[in-house]
Amino acid sequence: MYQGLLHAHSGLRWVVLDLIVWALYKSITGWVGKKEYQKSDRLSALLALIFTHIQLLIGLGLYFISPKVSFEPGVMENALLRFYTVEHMSMMIVAIILITIGFSTAKRLEDAVAKHKRVAIMYGIGLVIIIASIPWPFRELGAGWF
Repeated sequence: MYQGLLHAHSGLRWVVLDLIVWALYKSITGWVGKKEYQKSDRLSALLALIFTHIQLLIGLGLYFISPKVSFEPGVMENALLRFYTVEHMSMMIVAIILITIGFSTAKRLEDAVAKHKRVAIMYGIGLVIIIASIPWPFRELGAGWF
């Protein structure tokens, strides 16, 4: 079960990143171009929101069965265990909260440009946090664990 969840979580990362970038592109062009907020704009933001939440659920499943997560004393002294136990999870939750707030508040706004702006800012900040929190191979977090 662990390997299946790990592969799903790892593969879905690219779908999530693509959807966030797509929503971000549509919102920035809508904001800068002062365009109307179309169904396709809402759909792109909604799909990014849905897939980030699916990714969160898979990640929560992994969190409690992963050998990379530890609740033993001294976990903060080990960079790999600290990253997966504390840093990765907390940063991803913050990013998903920002994306959720961006979508939820944008749908309540009346002005189309304000909707685009809200999604662009919140999804943009969320994307930066997500990219900073992904265990990229160059981060040297114990290459043998991947």
